Amino acid sequence: MISAFRFAFLALVLTFFIPATAQQTKPFSIGVVDSVQSLELGEKRMLNIYLPAGYNPDSAKTYPVIYLLDGSANEDFVHTAGLVQFLTMIEKMSPAIVIGIANVDRRRDFTFPTTIEADKKAFPTTGGSAKFIAFLEKELQPYIEKHYKTNDDKILIGQSLGGLLATEILFKKYNLFSHYIIVSPSLWWDNQSLLKQETRVLHSDLPLNIHVLVGQEGKVMKRDARKLAAMLKKSRKPNLKTTFTFLPKENHATILHNAIYKALGSLNLEK
Repeated sequence: MISAFRFAFLALVLTFFIPATAQQTKPFSIGVVDSVQSLELGEKRMLNIYLPAGYNPDSAKTYPVIYLLDGSANEDFVHTAGLVQFLTMIEKMSPAIVIGIANVDRRRDFTFPTTIEADKKAFPTTGGSAKFIAFLEKELQPYIEKHYKTNDDKILIGQSLGGLLATEILFKKYNLFSHYIIVSPSLWWDNQSLLKQETRVLHSDLPLNIHVLVGQEGKVMKRDARKLAAMLKKSRKPNLKTTFTFLPKENHATILHNAIYKALGSLNLEK
């Protein structure tokens, strides 16, 4: 009887002295992981998704959708979702869903075929952007619109090769997104051939909001980003709103976070 009492007393004491964190900790989640089986790409593509506070799949409320290239968990998804949460909290932007598209082979997906033999040898998997754009148009966007509470505001964010792809989509399939945030685009690809193409977007009456941003990232990248913005501004169409921003304190490694902050904070998204 005494031994049983001592055992019970010891168990009670240990309960009080076990650190509180050992009893109370639980996972902290900022989003969900989803996937799409792509016929266009012949593979499953993983999606990291941030849903705004108060998101309810049974509610009538809908949200803008931000499609983030380089959206893997160890790339740009976490800090971009944090920016969206912060800008929403301080009422600089409307609540939005973030779709982080996790990479499989970004050189393959973000580039069109090049005529430069040295680049073909150095990067043998490149040239698959047409399939990736088809994936965005025919598979990813329909999937997101079916399974999540979306409205007509669709934002695309791409940096570097992702900025090259965003520019290609703007030139060839501009109706896929209503807002483009193009950061440090690698327009040097294929000897700047994309900048030499005639683009229908200059003659479109579709409302588009385009942000081109670049930092201290070398003469070629700065020149090409300025040239892209100047080309878009030549349309003089009131529906085609182009903003160019030079961030002199940022380099290629540091620019994206501040660029997204500035661009998203200036968008007039549907509520």
